[in-house]
Amino acid sequence: MRTVVCIKHAIDVNQLRLDATSKSPVLTGAARRISDIDKNALEEAVRIRGKQGGEAIALTIGPPEAKEALREALAMGMDQAHLITDSRFANLDTGGTSAVLAAAISKLGTFDLILTGEATIDSFSSQVGPRLAEHLSIPQVTYVRKLALENGRITAERDLEDSYEVVEVDTPVLVTVTKEVNTPRLPSLMAILAASKKEIKTLTAADLSIQQSTLESPINILELTALQMKRKGVIMRDRPVPEMTAELAHVILKERLGA
Repeated sequence: MRTVVCIKHAIDVNQLRLDATSKSPVLTGAARRISDIDKNALEEAVRIRGKQGGEAIALTIGPPEAKEALREALAMGMDQAHLITDSRFANLDTGGTSAVLAAAISKLGTFDLILTGEATIDSFSSQVGPRLAEHLSIPQVTYVRKLALENGRITAERDLEDSYEVVEVDTPVLVTVTKEVNTPRLPSLMAILAASKKEIKTLTAADLSIQQSTLESPINILELTALQMKRKGVIMRDRPVPEMTAELAHVILKERLGA
């Protein structure tokens, strides 16, 4: 079983700062880490490799600093790590990202399974996995909370919010996983030290022969502004509970109806 896991060295939204004047998030120099649900995809790949044999490969697009994410992937148990880095790949949208990942995976050779998180912590678009499957012309199974493999065939339980769906499909296949699929391991100190000595291979635009038109986004972001949460400052106290409850209900209804 040859499994490829696509991860993202994503912006850590928990540590974002806002510009005092524009109230826009300050992205320059923002802290980054492996997207949370991508760790579930990595963990699933390591577990599958443990049961089925073969190899597990981590893949990401980003600047040289994205090697930090790949080092962590190696520490979690991945066999190989590949960084796709090039100035042409900066600021890709989901279409460009999926096209570059597809080219890189094709360059790496045959595969049985591609795993991604259902979404990334910084954009949560849930588009890269499905679009990647389309580029590679393979079936896709999204929002998977349980995954089993036997004789080259997967059985997956999908989370459809109000119900679960169980599907079976032959490999090769792309699967996007949810956080419920497993609990990612914490690498040991020995695993971290061993990962620091492993090779991380690099792919560039020249290696992948991608046309510039494929990378150009049809989306133009005009403004990025954080939501400002302001309290109304309405305080109710020192009165009978029924009276305050009635007033609170009136305030809530007024806000909801826009009266």
